[in-house]
Amino acid sequence: MTPVCSVIIRSYNEQKHIRRLLEGIKRQTVFLDIEVILVDSGSDDDTVIIAREYGVKIININPEEFSFGRALNRGCHAAQGRFLLFASAHVYPLYTDWIEKMLRPFSDEKTALVYGRQVGCEISKYSEQQLFNKWFPPVSNYDQLLSFCNNANCAIRKSAWESQPYDENLTGLEDLDWASKIKARNLKIAYEALALIVHVHEETPTRIKNRYRREALALKTIFPEEHFSFFSFLKLTIGNICSDGFHAIHDGQFFKNFASIVSFRYMQFWGTYLGYSQKNQPNETLRKRLYYPNEMKRISNKKNERFPVSEGGEKISYSGFER
Repeated sequence: MTPVCSVIIRSYNEQKHIRRLLEGIKRQTVFLDIEVILVDSGSDDDTVIIAREYGVKIININPEEFSFGRALNRGCHAAQGRFLLFASAHVYPLYTDWIEKMLRPFSDEKTALVYGRQVGCEISKYSEQQLFNKWFPPVSNYDQLLSFCNNANCAIRKSAWESQPYDENLTGLEDLDWASKIKARNLKIAYEALALIVHVHEETPTRIKNRYRREALALKTIFPEEHFSFFSFLKLTIGNICSDGFHAIHDGQFFKNFASIVSFRYMQFWGTYLGYSQKNQPNETLRKRLYYPNEMKRISNKKNERFPVSEGGEKISYSGFER
């Protein structure tokens, strides 16, 4: 039977995390046929072995051929589902109705893309959790004006991908590029706050710098006249350190996290500065979503607001599947 949804996972040496994601997919209660596809770019650990235990379809891509867009296109081409759900190999769903919630906005035929909420975990850097709070708010929006999304937790119509594959030449932000092109075709982007996943990042400062450098290289291609000067680096580094410090003080976590805040924000914007050259100014709302500090006002950290209660799905227990 042809699956309704294909879950596509990109991986490289993710044995530490992928079992928990696959277990979370296995426990979904959605009453649809689902296939799971792993696009692996040369893992030399047990990533592929673990995926085979769960009956996952494996697609291999040579490391020298890899780009984020090319890996996605390989997975999309092999997928049989009408809807294609992308998940990073180091995320996992919190509730058993994650897939159901991700597919719900597609009841509107104009919706081409849905992305879901992401939160950090106990090992997430404080500043990265602040990014998650900004990028993935607790309120859904089924007709988002901004061409923003994130492929760590995202679904698209396969028919939309067939007419608009991902750009294989970008060094990152292929999701943002695709969303911009979809918006230009008057199709809708939806954000579903109840389709919640935990995103586990374990990055050294150097890897943080390289990630943002790579994304800046991509963003200046998407917006060819973007500008990011040394003054921008100083302004945004200082502004975000102050913002994160403000929130950390109110959370009672300032002294515990101050060094991490300074390191993360410095590497984030130093990497961005290294990857940029002056060309264009992207949409100001998008610029604020990507870079600018959180407002100096408190958002409730009550548990039921940070992790919205699902409308029917049960919270998944990962006991026995810890890292």
